[in-house]
Amino acid sequence: MKKRDVAAMIDHTILKPEATKADVKRIIEEGAAAGTYSVCVSPSMLPLDVPESLKVACVVGFPSGAVKPQVKAFEAAQAVADGADEIDMVINIELVKDSRLHELREEIAAVRRVVPAPRVLKVIIESAALSDNEIITACMAAKAAGADFVKTSTGFHPAGGASTHAVALMRATVGDALGVKASGGIRDAETALAMIDAGASRLGVSATNAILAGLKD
Repeated sequence: MKKRDVAAMIDHTILKPEATKADVKRIIEEGAAAGTYSVCVSPSMLPLDVPESLKVACVVGFPSGAVKPQVKAFEAAQAVADGADEIDMVINIELVKDSRLHELREEIAAVRRVVPAPRVLKVIIESAALSDNEIITACMAAKAAGADFVKTSTGFHPAGGASTHAVALMRATVGDALGVKASGGIRDAETALAMIDAGASRLGVSATNAILAGLKD
């Protein structure tokens, strides 16, 4: 794949808690120059002044996901009001581990209701912390609740980030109906291409410049 094709799949991301407004401004400039799909930021950074070429993504319930559904819905609604085009919500992993699937679907649906189309809802399942069966279960719940994407990771969980195995399993589970976003630990072109080959249709990365530097124009 060429540099511009990969760039168009990237959410250029800055989610470190110590990030400043100046850091976010730099990310916007880098994303616009590189031709990334979007920039992805924390809710407190909104609203953003971005060129028309860039979408704005915002995380919700980040990074643990261990907050009440109504809190996630409020946070998502505020992000949308502040101009977010896409919402990346973290599920409550406890609901997967305890097989409380109705509650999991309801949690995702609560956020979906305040993120109406054409805005995009991505559901972060923290795949490295789940078994294969749990990954499948989480993806099926996201699909049933009306999500647009399933996403591997926050990049903050000690269990790790994206893997090609998880991406392939997620793609096999949701088919072509949903997007699959690989995020967490993708720092070079080789890894980025491997995620795309496994079925990722979007990449969440902060090492955008390093990744694109390893690709041909």
